[in-house]
Amino acid sequence: MLLDHADLDGHDQLAALMAESRYPPIGETREFYLVELERGRVVFAGSPSRRGFNLIGSVHGGYAATLLDSACGCFVHSSLPTGQGYTTLELRVFYHRALSETSGPVRAEGKLASLGRRVGFSEARVSMPGDAYVHLRHRRG
Repeated sequence: MLLDHADLDGHDQLAALMAESRYPPIGETREFYLVELERGRVVFAGSPSRRGFNLIGSVHGGYAATLLDSACGCFVHSSLPTGQGYTTLELRVFYHRALSETSGPVRAEGKLASLGRRVGFSEARVSMPGDAYVHLRHRRG
């Protein structure tokens, strides 16, 4: 997907994909999408459904982890110059409350903690209006 825009920096690559309504397949699988992109901020949104339930009847923790990983990853990507890539080095998720089918639409906003020459740290929070559920600290290199 990004190879079509290899001549652009990370932010402009994501902006081009959004303009073309092209999204990574994981978003279709997990039912969330990149909905806002600015320099210094990315937001993913989705609605957990029964398709993502675990055995105890709540949304599997992997839904939130994947949503957060996407927000953090795209945030770091949006900060990179042309031709530079990244991969996840560490993923730490803190669950404050379970997501359920009645949670409604959720949003994950990614922000940069720091960006060095080799490693970037970002964080994100999954929330719905007025209520935080899960947050993440993330390290990419």
